Amino acid sequence: MAYLMRRKHAINIMPGSNRSKTNADGACKSVSVLDHRQIVQVAACTVDVLQRCMMRSSHFVAAVLAAICVTSVSAQDQVVKVSLDKRTLSADALAPQKRAEQLGLLQSSNGGQDIPILNFLDAQYYGQIGLGSPPQEFMVVFDTGSSNLWVPSSQCSWFSIACDLHHKYHAANSATYQKNNTKFAIQYGSGSLSGFFSTDNLTLGSLEVQQQTFAEATKEPGLAFVAAKFDGILGLGFPEISVGGAVPPFNNMMDQGLVKDPVFSFWLNRNVEGKQGGELTLGGVDPAHFKGEHVWAPVTRRGYWQIAMDSVKVPGTSGTCKDGCKAIADSGTSLLVGPSDEVAAINLAIGAEGVVAAQCRSLVKAYLPQLIKIIATMPPDQVCATIGLCDAQQIPTPARKLLAQTLMQAQQTQQDDLPPELLRQIIPAEQRTAEKVGDSTQCQICEMAVNYVKVALANNETETQIEDKLAGLCDALSFLGSSQAVVDCDKLSELPDVSFTIAGKEFGLTPEQYILKVDAGGEAQCISGFMGLDIPAPAGPLWIMGDIFLGAYHTVFDYGNERVGFAEAA
Repeated sequence: MAYLMRRKHAINIMPGSNRSKTNADGACKSVSVLDHRQIVQVAACTVDVLQRCMMRSSHFVAAVLAAICVTSVSAQDQVVKVSLDKRTLSADALAPQKRAEQLGLLQSSNGGQDIPILNFLDAQYYGQIGLGSPPQEFMVVFDTGSSNLWVPSSQCSWFSIACDLHHKYHAANSATYQKNNTKFAIQYGSGSLSGFFSTDNLTLGSLEVQQQTFAEATKEPGLAFVAAKFDGILGLGFPEISVGGAVPPFNNMMDQGLVKDPVFSFWLNRNVEGKQGGELTLGGVDPAHFKGEHVWAPVTRRGYWQIAMDSVKVPGTSGTCKDGCKAIADSGTSLLVGPSDEVAAINLAIGAEGVVAAQCRSLVKAYLPQLIKIIATMPPDQVCATIGLCDAQQIPTPARKLLAQTLMQAQQTQQDDLPPELLRQIIPAEQRTAEKVGDSTQCQICEMAVNYVKVALANNETETQIEDKLAGLCDALSFLGSSQAVVDCDKLSELPDVSFTIAGKEFGLTPEQYILKVDAGGEAQCISGFMGLDIPAPAGPLWIMGDIFLGAYHTVFDYGNERVGFAEAA
């Protein structure tokens, strides 16, 4: 099906049966003027329609209908589908603060526009757009958690490494560029970004959005943007959260009559063997990508796509979100995020432990004998560099933010084998607030162990006693609420399902769906898809239904009816 818009005036022809005849007859009498948000729907151009028009001697209308028929065929030919890329998932890509690092997916409906989505690290989905005349190509994240479109600018700062490593928009190379120059600044979880607004034509697939206001980014701080495989972000949220009041791209598509219906939908391909990363459909849904009917939840607050969630259940627990909670469907978040205490309960129920704690125990087991042997022969600040766990060019600092947090957490617990007094010996008071110097978790753990071993050896403790006490220190690291959690990859079949009740319907996630298998230094690591993050009131507490959930359930964002629909992905 093709879609045609003649400025704000349109003819609506529904083919087939008597209704088509009636509409065609009406069209022959006069050109119906519709609301400017509506579009012309042309599924077929039959000879009898043209004949009826000619019999009424309405040569003008017949010519218009003929033109529509020709345009219909051309539009169908212009539907673009591009194969999607898929990359290996890495543990480093799942840092909880990298809010702008992943995304979206989507699909198409009868006549909808398919935007190819590339799958990066299985936690980052992005697709191609064009800006300007002729179009300058960019890879962008389609993000339902924001409402602005931005790309790097040719005027980016000399010191903006992230900008230099990506495609940049050149206003001078576009015949349709319009200067705006209003300043722009936006805050993402992984860093802030600033620049200025400009206006130009936006191309998505075969659609061309006229006079889209977007931001040219001149400063992109934060490593998330440096390492990102995308150039910019295209927000699909409501206008209420658009920085600078810029009209979001999808709103312009609706206003210009470029989409059949005021909806868009996402399909994320979580099949590791799949060649296609996903699909974004603008103006409809693709029945090939879901099973059954969608369950609809009304938007409870415009801005993000926020809905009400009834409960979260894990077998063997009393459940969380018992009295209902707020949630948003967010294509720009890779994991499934919720309040720290509730997520901790879920991770405990599925047998997950903190990534740092697991790494700590592994390092203690592998390196403790070496530490004990060399700690008496060289200064402590050289021990970890000697065994290769710290950068030899850096001066290790035992106290890091991580350890300071651990101390605070441990002081609030009752552990017979790990009294706070022991931690105070390991981490001197004047060092507990020291800033992080190194960038390696392994280095931090090593420095912690070195300080403890010194104390333990002075107290004539045996290697077995030292190993047991260090295991207690490793357990203390599990108390860090922001730490990712891991499970034993060999025990996935033993883990329970986790279900989310939305609009009275349970949506279950199997272990295979909520556990991410990532590459950790050449070895497979299974990371829990549940991440703790405390969002303060009034916005929070809040659950963020990221790609973990959206990958299992095809999601429709119905702007016209202000609702979100979920159906089992196919």
